[in-house]
Amino acid sequence: PSPYTTTINLNMSSTAGSVGTASDTAPPLTPTNTSGDAAPPSADDTNNPSSTTQQPSTPTGITATSTEDTNTPADSFLFASESVTESHPDKLCDTISDAIVDACLTLDPSSRVACETVCKTGVVIIFGEITTSASINYEQVIRDAVRDAGYDDPAKGLDYKTCNVIVALEEQSPDIAQSVDSTKVEDMGAGDSSVVFGYACEETPEFMPMSHSLATKLSARLAAVRKDGTLDWIRPDGKTQVTMEYVMNNDGVPTPKRVHSIIISAQHAEEVSNDKISADLLEHVVKPVVPEKYLDDKTIYHMNPSGRFVIGGPHSDAGLTGRKPIVDSYGGWGSYGGGTLSGKDATKVDRSGAYAARWIAKSLVAAGYCHRCCVQLSYAIGLAQPISVHVDTYGTCTNKNGQTEQSLAKLVETKFDLRPGCIVKELDLRRPIMRKTAAYGHFGREEEEFKWEKVKDI
Repeated sequence: PSPYTTTINLNMSSTAGSVGTASDTAPPLTPTNTSGDAAPPSADDTNNPSSTTQQPSTPTGITATSTEDTNTPADSFLFASESVTESHPDKLCDTISDAIVDACLTLDPSSRVACETVCKTGVVIIFGEITTSASINYEQVIRDAVRDAGYDDPAKGLDYKTCNVIVALEEQSPDIAQSVDSTKVEDMGAGDSSVVFGYACEETPEFMPMSHSLATKLSARLAAVRKDGTLDWIRPDGKTQVTMEYVMNNDGVPTPKRVHSIIISAQHAEEVSNDKISADLLEHVVKPVVPEKYLDDKTIYHMNPSGRFVIGGPHSDAGLTGRKPIVDSYGGWGSYGGGTLSGKDATKVDRSGAYAARWIAKSLVAAGYCHRCCVQLSYAIGLAQPISVHVDTYGTCTNKNGQTEQSLAKLVETKFDLRPGCIVKELDLRRPIMRKTAAYGHFGREEEEFKWEKVKDI
């Protein structure tokens, strides 16, 4: 370990309250700004009305206003979804946690991993429970992930070369392990009690809500123009938000009509002007992503509405694994269960069950059984069979093949083996593919590894 690494050895048999001794070699975990000033604006608080920073001026063609569109028809409604870049502090933590999962699965596909990450100015901490036969250089995995996120300079609040790294891991509780272990993978019990949801609709080719899809693609584009040098003033942290206007069609299905508003907060270099930020974001981020037919002269744009976003990332906000569950899933549509997705191997049904629920929902909609639906699965720790299966089509069931809203759950149970071990086997979830899921959503993706996105013939 480098002199910037602290390893804490946890022993479950040790005296209560004693968790091991930290090395004395690590530098003090002190933020570089010790002036006592209030925290600078970040991607999570860029709309703080108390800010005294001068607001950006607006280039030609951009409407910057906080006034609601009072001409929204009575039969329509507004719905907003948000996303963040891969370098947002919470997403950085998700990425580190999933990088740890992949490192373990690469060398030992049977690894049991529950790894949480927290980051702040100059420090990354991982903690949790890992049982694996693999020998992992956790420090290197962490530093590589921080580097890939673009944090390579102390001025950005985190430098992969010199940041403090603290590792505090122990093995999985034997009480939990004995409830999951089985002779055959198909008989494996659930790693925890859990309730999970999956959602699908017809709004986009990938069967995802359009508000969420556009917000996610905007944040991915925001990172892309930083990494390929298109916009050299962009820094790693960033956040996007899209509000869509929807109308209900004759089948009672929400249908996207237009983009009501777009908000982008992009961390930037000190010297760039607000006018250039607004113009560049519109030209190089919004226009390549949002279909022109959804934009009109009433669309509202808020580009860096705080007026200044120089200090960002972990320097501005602490990051934590699992704090962006709606970004990870469906942008606020459908429902979300009680557990996060990243940092867990597939024996945890918070993850594998959520993937199965999406697989079911997408397959039902793609097969024409309904126009949209939300699938709920529930599990008890140590038990293989799900406790319950529920399908809600929001009244859009088409009665295909005589299937009613009430009978769809039974159809699901006959077409999908929802035991955790069978989900792991069917979706091939012991592969080191988890880091790819950590940013820009676990669902609606086209990569070959995302087998839960492959429609099943039912």
